[in-house]
Amino acid sequence: MGVTSSNKIISTEQISCGGTLKVTLALSAAPDIISSPTDIVLALDRSGSMSGSPLFNMKEGAKAFIDIISESTGGSQDGEIGYGSRIGVVSFSDSATVNAQLITDVSDLKDAVDSLVAGGTTNHADAFAKSMALFDPLSSNAKVIVMFTDGKTTSGLPPAPVAAMARASGIIIYCIGLIGSDGIDVNELNNWATDPDASHVVVTPDAAELEELFEELAKNITNTGATNIVINEIVNSDFVITQLDMPTKGSAGMINLNTIQWRIDELGADANEGASLEFYIQHVALSSGFKQVNSSVTYSDNEGNVVLFPDPYVNVSCDITVTPDECPIPASEISVEGCQDVLSVDAGDVYLEDTGMILKLDATLKNVCPGRKSAMAMLLSEVDTDGNEISRGVKMFSIPAHFSPSCRDVKIKGVRFVIPDDAYDSTRENPDCPTRRFRVRMISHYSDGGAVCDEDDE
Repeated sequence: MGVTSSNKIISTEQISCGGTLKVTLALSAAPDIISSPTDIVLALDRSGSMSGSPLFNMKEGAKAFIDIISESTGGSQDGEIGYGSRIGVVSFSDSATVNAQLITDVSDLKDAVDSLVAGGTTNHADAFAKSMALFDPLSSNAKVIVMFTDGKTTSGLPPAPVAAMARASGIIIYCIGLIGSDGIDVNELNNWATDPDASHVVVTPDAAELEELFEELAKNITNTGATNIVINEIVNSDFVITQLDMPTKGSAGMINLNTIQWRIDELGADANEGASLEFYIQHVALSSGFKQVNSSVTYSDNEGNVVLFPDPYVNVSCDITVTPDECPIPASEISVEGCQDVLSVDAGDVYLEDTGMILKLDATLKNVCPGRKSAMAMLLSEVDTDGNEISRGVKMFSIPAHFSPSCRDVKIKGVRFVIPDDAYDSTRENPDCPTRRFRVRMISHYSDGGAVCDEDDE
């Protein structure tokens, strides 16, 4: 069978700036279908939510799957599946129906697929039970169920115990999920499928991709087991690798902070076998947005298996910072030539803005909703030695809208006030470095309420 599936998943879809997430690489492999004949049951969802293009695309995918198995077992010329392998078809809605026993005739299998009509609820437990019943317990053939579904269980018994019984009897279960109108529970698919979940479950929101998914699975099933596997994972430069766990098979090491190499001497040469590798990455860039986790993933083995890993994205949400008072523009630029040890430079002129001190204030504006402009004012006063308040100025500024997915805090940085020395006299204690007390009052509101002047108001 070769490499039967590959996957890359991340532990969360959103992190903060500097946040960490877990990445899992997984793949599985099995022996060649010619040297290891295989009985395969296609368990196909025909519930009401499959009406229209989903049912059409599923049928095309299932028929492409049958063709690839036939061609790979030498039966392309006579329309048969060869070398002892067979395919059966089970469909399900309110209950499951055996549309084709385990047979080798390609035409009859395709007719069984084409006969499916959508309607009714979704009974996964009966689908697993009817699929299991097709296998001959005395046969030495490998046994595989390919479960396709577009929704959650809505009728019948809980399917997890039935799927567990199938796995315990040596049946390999793959799950293909379409996110249909009824929704889909990926955790349930993971519970049903053979471990590791990441290499036995694939989910798509697009029915047009179903034919491609069925074809890829069939091609992988027909290849041989993989040897001398080398996987090079390079993460996006916005992240660094902080922890690398030991893989379930083979060995892995960090080449640098962005690169991992995973090597496996042999996988799936004698029986279906899965392997997975987990590592952790931390966001180190300053920018927010949807970030692709990996820069590239390359795969090679001695058998020439073609393996593609998904490209997951994570939404990175960084702090929003507004700086009302920008830093002064540099007055001059200074260059030091060669090996000069001493340099005398005139840096230009500067004028006093006021006598006294500069007070720089930061603040956090809480829970600002996306797409809304804000206005803010800071009122500063100083308390003199007699307890009187002296105004030291008012700063008013606008805050541009942010476009994060939810309401969040905005940091206000470096609001500067120039404070004169007129609140103090020379007779007090420590007149050169007195202790000074200030009070800050802040007010803020949304500034885009949408009010406009009507013609009658003019």
